[in-house]
Amino acid sequence: MDAAKTKHLSGELDAYAHWFAAPDPAAGGHFLAVTLFAEFGNTARVAREVTAVFLRGVGAGELVDDAQLVVSELVANVVNHTVPDRHLARPGGCRRIDVTFKKYPKWVFIGVGDEDSTPPLLPAGDMFPAALVGELSEAALPDNGRGLLIAQRLATSVWWSPEERGGKTVWCRFDLDQSAVCSA
Repeated sequence: MDAAKTKHLSGELDAYAHWFAAPDPAAGGHFLAVTLFAEFGNTARVAREVTAVFLRGVGAGELVDDAQLVVSELVANVVNHTVPDRHLARPGGCRRIDVTFKKYPKWVFIGVGDEDSTPPLLPAGDMFPAALVGELSEAALPDNGRGLLIAQRLATSVWWSPEERGGKTVWCRFDLDQSAVCSA
C-alpha cells in the first residue's frame, strides 16, 4: 500500500475511534446533545439554529451552512418517515429526535437519533455513486429520498448505528480544515 493510502486509512481509523469516545475539553473537544420533538412545527428550524450556535461556538463556523442543511434534512426524515418501535411508542406522545454534536480538533460528528429501528434507505439514489450525483441533472434524481443524498454529498462520511434501547442514529462526519483550525 502506498504512503498516501496508508495516511488516508490511518486518518479514517483515527476518526472512527474518536466517534466512540466523548470529546476531552482539555484536548479541544466539545459535546452537546439536544432532544427535540417531531410534532412541534419549528423542530427543523430549532435544529438548524442549535447547529449554527454550536459550530460557531466551537470555532467551526465554516461548516455552518453545510451542517445546517444536513441536520435539517435528517430531522425532516424523522418528522416525515419514522414510526417508533412498539416498545418506545407512547399513545398520544411525541416522537423524540436526539441531535448530538461532537467536535474534536480535526472533526465534527453530528448524529440525529430517532425511535425507529428501521435502517435508513436511499429509495432510488442508492444506485448513483456519490461522485456521479454531482454530474446528474436534477431531473434524474428521485423526487423523495434526497435528504440522505444531500447528507452524503456535503459530509465527509455518513452512516447509521442502531441504539441499544431501540431506534437508530444517523451520523455525519465533517472534516475540519486544519489550516483554519490552527489559525482560529
